[in-house]
Amino acid sequence: MIKLTVNGESRSLDVPADTPILWVLRDTLKLTGTRFSCGVAVCGACTVHLDGNPIRSCVTPISMAEGKHITTIEAMEKDPMGQRVQRAWMDEAVAQCGFCQAGQVMSAVALLKNNPNPDDAQIDRQMSGNICRCGTYPRIRKAIHRAAESGSVSVDESLFTEVKA
Repeated sequence: MIKLTVNGESRSLDVPADTPILWVLRDTLKLTGTRFSCGVAVCGACTVHLDGNPIRSCVTPISMAEGKHITTIEAMEKDPMGQRVQRAWMDEAVAQCGFCQAGQVMSAVALLKNNPNPDDAQIDRQMSGNICRCGTYPRIRKAIHRAAESGSVSVDESLFTEVKA
């Protein structure tokens, strides 16, 4: 049994220790917001937070999360910084196809929690591990600046719909 916390909820999971976190989230816990794309930790679509740090869940075994906290995109609507980032994403119309956006948002939230006022170079460095095939990088950077500049915002939760994958 592997004991951990996912999105604030304590879990005991009977899964093989070498199972990637991504598949535990998607297949066991049915949290499908985290995406599978490259499978080798280069695209960032599978980014989640492990004890607040962004990690690539496609290559990180669930055993590495034993006793730790995993936060996924599903929890961002209740996280104040997640709300700010998601609002900025919508205001800047960042998403085109949307496939990479969960990973992009998770990386942006981690950046802003560690550096509340990043410059362009810091944003580019932090976000460089997240690939957007649609090429929305200028809008991503602009949205991160917007989220950094915004104070506490109230988000209309009806704007967020669960995406089934």
